[in-house]
Amino acid sequence: MPRWVGIDVGEKRIGVAVSDPDGWLATAREVIEISTAGEALPRVLEACRAVGATGIVVGLPLNMDGSRGEAARKAETFARELRAATGLPVHLWDERLTTRSAHGAMLEAGLRGERRRGRVDMVAAQMMLQSFLDAGGAAGRLSGQE
Repeated sequence: MPRWVGIDVGEKRIGVAVSDPDGWLATAREVIEISTAGEALPRVLEACRAVGATGIVVGLPLNMDGSRGEAARKAETFARELRAATGLPVHLWDERLTTRSAHGAMLEAGLRGERRRGRVDMVAAQMMLQSFLDAGGAAGRLSGQE
């Protein structure tokens, strides 16, 4: 059974989401707080092992015109490092506007201020992973890598 992990990588926080065992539904799991870039990979590897990941989806923060900026290049590098460290399929997935959508959804749910800020990254990871799953992500993608 595929278990996908969605990763929304930021400078200070990394949002983590996980799919159900059938690869249909994404659930927000946790926010990993980091103080240095070197902490990111080991902490994400730990999160992936904890849920028995069989595939990983890393959010690709493209510019609104579809071009790649510095944040997208960092995400691509991180995805390559994850692939090398795990041997798992790692896919990059467009995450444009997921953080904004996550803020909106959390405001509608009544979460304000610090509670929202502490959770927005994992909700953004959930939205990004759900988009991947809805596009047929779990079906047939365990062997392919992007």
